[in-house]
Amino acid sequence: MNAENKQKLWENYSKKRTPELQEKIIIEYAGLVKLVAGRLSMYLGYNVEYDDLVGYGTFGLIDAVDKFDYAKGVKFETYASLRIRGAILDQIRKMDWIPRSIRQKQRKMDIAYQSLEIKYGRAANDEEIAVELDITVDELETWQNQTKITNIISLDEFMEQGTETKMEQSLTASFDQPDRILEKQELKTILIKTLETLTEKEKRVILLYYYEELTLKEISRILEVSESRISQLHTKALQKMKVKLGNNIELLTSY
Repeated sequence: MNAENKQKLWENYSKKRTPELQEKIIIEYAGLVKLVAGRLSMYLGYNVEYDDLVGYGTFGLIDAVDKFDYAKGVKFETYASLRIRGAILDQIRKMDWIPRSIRQKQRKMDIAYQSLEIKYGRAANDEEIAVELDITVDELETWQNQTKITNIISLDEFMEQGTETKMEQSLTASFDQPDRILEKQELKTILIKTLETLTEKEKRVILLYYYEELTLKEISRILEVSESRISQLHTKALQKMKVKLGNNIELLTSY
C-alpha cells in the first residue's frame, strides 16, 4: 500500500473506527512487528522463539492502533515501534526466565565497571575488568554474551506501564519550550560524554545500529568483521553506556 492509500485508510479509521478498518491497518503494519521482533531476537538467542516475539509484539501493534491519534500528525511507525518493543520486553520481564546466576554476573560486572572507572578516571578495558573479577578474558566474554539481554531490558525500562504520557508527549511535541531546549542541551552533553567512553569500533556500531538503523549483519559488512564480533562490540558498548548513564537513561529515552 502506498503512502496516499495509507493516509486515506487512517483518515477513514479516525472517522469510523470499525473492526474491519482496524484489521486492515494491523495487516498493513504487520511487517513492523517482524522487524522489531527480529532485532530483539538477536539478544534472546534460543531462550524465546521468534514466533513468540512476533506474537507479543502484535499485541503492542494492536494497542498502538487503538491509541494512536492520527490528528496529531505523528508518524505512526515511530509510535508503533515503541509500543511493539515495549510489549515484547514487558512480556519478557513477566516471564522472568533470566537465571539468578546471570543476574548475579551482571551485578558483579556493573560493580567492576563502576569501581575501575572511579579508580582510573576512564572506562576500563576487558583485561582490567577480568582481573577485577578474578576471571579470564575469555570467561568475561562469555559473561557478556550471557548477560547482554539484561542490558537491553534495563535500557528499555522506560517502556513499562506508567510512561505512556511521557512517551506521547515526546512524540507529539510540535515545538520546543525553553525547558525542553535545556533538556536537549543536557542530553547532548551526556551523549557526547558517554560516547567518549567507547572505542572507535564500539562507537561506530552504536551509531550505525541506533541512528542509521542497520542490522548487525549489515554493520559487519561495513566494518569487515564477523557478525558475532559486531554483537560483542554492541554488548560491550551497551554495558559501558548503562554504567555511565545511570539515572540519566530516562532523559535519553524520552527523545
